[in-house]
Amino acid sequence: MLAPASRPINVALVGVGNCASSLVQGIQHYRRGVNDLTGLLHAEIGGYRPGDIHVVAAWDVDARKVGRDVAEAIFAKPNCTTVFCAEVESTGALVRMGPVFDGVAAHMLDHPQEDRTFVLADAAEPDRSQVVAALREARVDVMLNYLPVGSQKATEFYAECALEAGVAFVNNIPVFIASDPAWARRFADAGVPIVGDDIKAQIGATIVHRVLTDLFAKRGAELDRTYQLNTGGNTDFLNMSNRMRLASKKISKTEAVQSVAEHRLEDENIHVGPSDYVAWQNDNKVCFLRMEGRLFGGVPMNLELRLSVEDSPNSAGVAIDMVRCAQLARDRGIGGPIEAASAFFCKHPPVQTTDDRAHEAVEAFIAGDGSVG
Repeated sequence: MLAPASRPINVALVGVGNCASSLVQGIQHYRRGVNDLTGLLHAEIGGYRPGDIHVVAAWDVDARKVGRDVAEAIFAKPNCTTVFCAEVESTGALVRMGPVFDGVAAHMLDHPQEDRTFVLADAAEPDRSQVVAALREARVDVMLNYLPVGSQKATEFYAECALEAGVAFVNNIPVFIASDPAWARRFADAGVPIVGDDIKAQIGATIVHRVLTDLFAKRGAELDRTYQLNTGGNTDFLNMSNRMRLASKKISKTEAVQSVAEHRLEDENIHVGPSDYVAWQNDNKVCFLRMEGRLFGGVPMNLELRLSVEDSPNSAGVAIDMVRCAQLARDRGIGGPIEAASAFFCKHPPVQTTDDRAHEAVEAFIAGDGSVG
């Protein structure tokens, strides 16, 4: 039997989109106690179970979400993810208006498909002092960043708020905070944990591509060239149809694969990244993967794979562990980037390593090995 957690983990959501919806549904799904543990990487971490996570604060900018309880807002448009837990208990936390900054691309406001556009709420945007005060009032332990790809200024704003409020920061998107030495130093100096950057889905395109790339290296096959093409129909893919917002995303996904290759591929021989928005796919993501190489005697071979997954639940299965690892670091008085958790759960961690080694490190961290950060 699992020991009860000492207290709940209070979390704040920055962005109440599809990924946040899947996370909140998952918390309810596993909290009920009548469901099995299928889909969880860990049933408990440091005594914390998924049901011990409580959403106590949230920010968004969409008029259909601001002012509503998180339990209702997660089902509001433009969200389109699979509903696997339709009855979510009221959280008591109303979604607050957040600052816009670069969190909304212009084409997301006037796209012809109305149920994928953002509708900005007619409400005053908060300053940093107001967000910090809300974090403290709600006694938030961990803040999760779910802003759209390309939200550099908005992410930095919330990272500053987390630092000032002493709240652990889980950075799910490819804006480099944990992996940026200057930001990492600030979190370490403040004694505030951070896990990031850019969440690596449970069984997603990146982890599959990494495992296969590592397999080539371990089996003595030479990888000559590879591509990963992805399509989807959620707001994430529509947002990324503006290529100007993709710079850090392409770096994050490409380096995740390059870091486990036996030899670094030339830029012209590797293409990894989002490819196109297909509206009718909704939250389903399809990955087309091709790897070309040479076997014994230099004989050529190639591998092709098609992966189809619901994008947001795939993310939530990892986020639920990132939250608990961040809280575990708080409990132990550890600040700065949590390297083991970041390497296992994220595409662009402060320190890249193979997934086997990252798994060993995160298990050691969870078990309380003091030598692992």
